[in-house]
Amino acid sequence: MAEQEAAAQAQEPAAAPTPAPIPRYFRNDAEPGRRDPHKQLIASLNRLITEHPPHRVPPGGGIYYGPISVAYLFYTLHKHYPDLTLDEFPLNTWSAAYLEQAQTHMKDFSPPTAEKCGVYDDIMSLLALYAVTAKDTDVVKELCDFAAVTIEENASNEWLYGRSGYLYLLRLVRDAFPEDQEILDLIQDTADEVINNIMDSPRPWKWHNKAYVGAVHGAIGIITQVVLTDPSWAPKLEAELGALLSYQYDGGNFPSSLPPGRDRLVHFCHGAPGVLASLISIREYFPGLDDRIDEAVEKGRRCIWERGLLTKEPCLCHGISGNALALEGEQFDHFLTYTTGHEIKSMGKDGMLEESEDPAALWCGEAGRAWVWAVADKGLKKRFLGYNDI
Repeated sequence: MAEQEAAAQAQEPAAAPTPAPIPRYFRNDAEPGRRDPHKQLIASLNRLITEHPPHRVPPGGGIYYGPISVAYLFYTLHKHYPDLTLDEFPLNTWSAAYLEQAQTHMKDFSPPTAEKCGVYDDIMSLLALYAVTAKDTDVVKELCDFAAVTIEENASNEWLYGRSGYLYLLRLVRDAFPEDQEILDLIQDTADEVINNIMDSPRPWKWHNKAYVGAVHGAIGIITQVVLTDPSWAPKLEAELGALLSYQYDGGNFPSSLPPGRDRLVHFCHGAPGVLASLISIREYFPGLDDRIDEAVEKGRRCIWERGLLTKEPCLCHGISGNALALEGEQFDHFLTYTTGHEIKSMGKDGMLEESEDPAALWCGEAGRAWVWAVADKGLKKRFLGYNDI
């Protein structure tokens, strides 16, 4: 019997070998290059509306991914390219089309909760974007009413799901009503309440019981949203920011969480790119730390230049596009050469691409790539749309 089993097994085809895992990044050893940013922006936007038209983008994700995130891209780009058309429609028409896709599913969205009240929340993001596009003060008041959710004791503080993400949405709306003092006062009162709750939270701030450091879930993201919303809080946060700077590894990266573990991730969400982007946007409010911030940025950029050409599909959150925004000059231009449609296809053919699960998204896909090309084309400040652009 044993001989028969052995013979049967011998006739079975050998199992296919397990493919080798894709490395996190590839070597940055090519000569620095540059692509025409305007040409690449148009190509990216055309791919977006062709491969991911409004009716085919699944609802959900707030301004992080999904149709609201794409609508927010087109809303913002229309301000910089008022005469640009795609398939003969201006960019604000495309924004409305993606926003309508989200609105048709509004009844399916769960209401904001203490655990989901940041930029990921659909209802809050939809209200914010509708308020600024329609200039509707009643919708602003509806958005501010959700502050009641954020005062719950178990509310998260980070940007993606928490209170500090709500602060970004309040800034977005505030920016659209510069002459309406009643609305400005309402937004300020709401922001004050949210910030007080953040500042009264136990330290270190935690998400899912871990003390994260980075921009999406961690301390630098919280500090950045508080200070950009109300710079008067900066002196009370200087000691915490100083402590955060001390966590930087000798190689220039930052740990994902505390206590520091293995130096692995060079992403916006976890690592130097998000910390650097945050530091650059709040540096002016921390004059006592400017030398330490400059040193951290210099060290961090060396790390990104060496380890930042990621094999994840280029995007803002965990890809080359986001890493590029933490760089300057020739290095910024060079990283963008790896985010063209042709280069992404080449990476896929070479087995060096981890495809995005949200290929249209602002933070995980094509919409984010388009944003960075627009930054390059217009010479805008290197900011992350939905995080520190306002």
